[in-house]
Amino acid sequence: MRFLPTFAAAALLSAGAIAAAPRDRAPDADYQKLVAGKTAGKPQDCIDTRFTRPDLSAYGTKLVYRVSNKLVYVSETGGGCERVRRGDALVTRQFQTRLCRGDIAQTVDLPARIPTGSCALGAFVPYRAP
Repeated sequence: MRFLPTFAAAALLSAGAIAAAPRDRAPDADYQKLVAGKTAGKPQDCIDTRFTRPDLSAYGTKLVYRVSNKLVYVSETGGGCERVRRGDALVTRQFQTRLCRGDIAQTVDLPARIPTGSCALGAFVPYRAP
């Protein structure tokens, strides 16, 4: 089982620091700012998580895995994992070193240890900066 915690949970888990999107702006505006200047690539069914500890953020029904300033992967979930934006951790079960389309993720309020939602991951669209 692999944990992809949000910023609030970074001190509790050793999986890496994950930054949540600011709450005072609309998710869509933040998302547009994140992908501005980047070119969308061909959707991928899986991304390798072995060598990177991506930052995770949620923008509406989209989960964004920021690998670097020049590369982000966007997965459209269809809804259910929006609480990542509010600080909940995203928990996935990985049986390999890849996160794939169709994998089920669950959001968890870590202080209370209460599941708060779940979603199926969509294809991962890479956005690359020149």
